[in-house]
Amino acid sequence: MQTAGVRPIIDQRSIAVVGIVEVVAHIPRIWRQFRTLVRAIPAERPDVAVLTDAPDFHLRLAKKLKRAGVPVVYLIAPQAWAWREGRVRTLRATVNRLLCIFPFEEEFFSSRGVPASYIGHPLARIVKPALSRAEFCAQVNVPEDSRIVVLLPGSRHGEVARHIPDLIAAAERIRQAIRGSGDVRFVLALPAGFHAEDTSFWQRVGAASIQRISGQVIEGHTWDALAQAEVALAASGTVTIEAAMLGVPMVTFYRVNALSWILGRWMVRAPFLSMVNLVAGRKIVPELIQRDMTPETIAGEAIRLLQEPAERERMRVDLAEVARKLSSERDPMEIAAEWVERVGNRNHE
Repeated sequence: MQTAGVRPIIDQRSIAVVGIVEVVAHIPRIWRQFRTLVRAIPAERPDVAVLTDAPDFHLRLAKKLKRAGVPVVYLIAPQAWAWREGRVRTLRATVNRLLCIFPFEEEFFSSRGVPASYIGHPLARIVKPALSRAEFCAQVNVPEDSRIVVLLPGSRHGEVARHIPDLIAAAERIRQAIRGSGDVRFVLALPAGFHAEDTSFWQRVGAASIQRISGQVIEGHTWDALAQAEVALAASGTVTIEAAMLGVPMVTFYRVNALSWILGRWMVRAPFLSMVNLVAGRKIVPELIQRDMTPETIAGEAIRLLQEPAERERMRVDLAEVARKLSSERDPMEIAAEWVERVGNRNHE
């Protein structure tokens, strides 16, 4: 966004915290960032505000924008259909247009009085590898005929720290089980700049074990790693949609603080926690959540996929169905841009 000309007022990464209990320690910093944005409203006098994701933060900001007379376009609908349906009231009162990236969301919000439009999923058009298999394997220093398993522990430091120990232990079990039936190599894929942002991370989670088991750690090449993987072990989130777009069989998992799980689980009404399964309307990929996420369960599901070609093919067919459901005739971001312009223009009529 900065490359496209956006002038940042705060850094989004400073408010990127997942979980109920986890957020408590970060509240002072998040509150300071919130106040900075609120002060910017009268100073900047925006014609329109585009709020993206982060509903706990942005729905509070939407109320301030509404009072200041700034129209709001909300891009990526809060998952009120899964939990905290009370957010619908705030959306109805503050948002001029809600842009949905999952097909079932438009009807849910529209039927509750929120002006909503389905635009398609942006990733459906842009997820593609930049490297050939030969180029990727040369970059991560593995033979081209390797069976690659990509480890995707998350995009936030807290997620990665919670997930890495079990992923490393699962990788060890997979390596032992698959020994003799093909050279399995593990690649740990992290967001661009991950190491630079927190140089103490490797000391906390154990750099030696990661290097020993995963073989290679790469940053900023998630799509390339997925495209060359036979199986992905992926933290539940956007990366599972990316894997679906690339047709990569996967095992999904997620863990939060135990108290966050206890406080939040009773509020969740969705039949699945993986977005891939929600879009499909049935369970097509394994979900190993909280106590179900163990080295044994992760390894067991991965070994099954690695040893049974028919299972991998079945999952690829199901993932192709998900990719089709998330595709649209037009570029979703072009549609979003048109809505932003339309809402902004109405404010001047």
